[in-house]
Amino acid sequence: MSTVKDIKIFTGGSNPSLAQEICEGLEIPLGDALVTSFPDGESFVRFNENIRGTDVFLLQSTSSPANHNIMELLIMIDAARRASASRITAVLPFFGYARQDRKDQPRVPITSKLIANLLVAAGANRILTMDLHAQQIQGFFDIPVDHLYASPVFFDILQEEDTSNMTVFSPDVGGMKMANAYAEMLGCPLGFVAKRRTGATTVEAMNVVGEIKGRDTLLVDDMTETAGTLVAASQILREHGAKTVKAIVSHGVLNHIGFERLREGGLDELITTNTVSLDPKDLPIRRLSVAPLLGEAIKRIHTHSSISSLFKIKGF
Repeated sequence: MSTVKDIKIFTGGSNPSLAQEICEGLEIPLGDALVTSFPDGESFVRFNENIRGTDVFLLQSTSSPANHNIMELLIMIDAARRASASRITAVLPFFGYARQDRKDQPRVPITSKLIANLLVAAGANRILTMDLHAQQIQGFFDIPVDHLYASPVFFDILQEEDTSNMTVFSPDVGGMKMANAYAEMLGCPLGFVAKRRTGATTVEAMNVVGEIKGRDTLLVDDMTETAGTLVAASQILREHGAKTVKAIVSHGVLNHIGFERLREGGLDELITTNTVSLDPKDLPIRRLSVAPLLGEAIKRIHTHSSISSLFKIKGF
């Protein structure tokens, strides 16, 4: 009978602290692997322990530098396949290139489909990921995909706060479904901000709908990189009389532009997770751990158990 002791978890270079935390929760050692680069930048992987016939989980968030981390993961998968692992699960807490999920203008790629093809071609048997930018990306894979949500982690925190004067906002129309789930669970009104993208890193908030004046507001989104959408939404909410503006974001893939915008005081607090490595840099950023959630999912995948109960919120 399979036990958690039969699991082998290895990590690439993108988020080793999360992998270590998952292993500590499962009370197993982190797998011993050499993941490095040659002087010219080529990645090299070697597993320093026997994985023949074992259930292998390879953890790698494809955040910045995205191309390097993706290539590193593909090489890890190939190495595990050639080392005769019985099953290879690619664990991507953050799935990069997820925003390129359709042709929204002429002569552009559908890069998220390309990444799905590469992962399967490399030898992945299963994918475990969290809060995809577009849920239809699951259909890009010809192998099973277990898609988790960070919402149970966020709800544990929100239930400790006074939400009687709160309105939940989506910073754009596309995020209404996610924002509505939070609003219903918290028993709060729902609103949204209409935006217009004026460049790759700039966003203009055009209008806002919802109860705002004198209220605590909570912006809900799946990811932020430059914080342009969140800061623009925050500005228009404050202009309409919001008392406070906080944001919940599953993946805080912030770059230097995002850090600078947050430093200028766009938000009272940004609550995110550790799906990617992030240094808060003395900014009002609170990071919550998804390690228990991912660890439980890994254990259930290994024992062929259902993971649907992981979507349930405590107390509801």
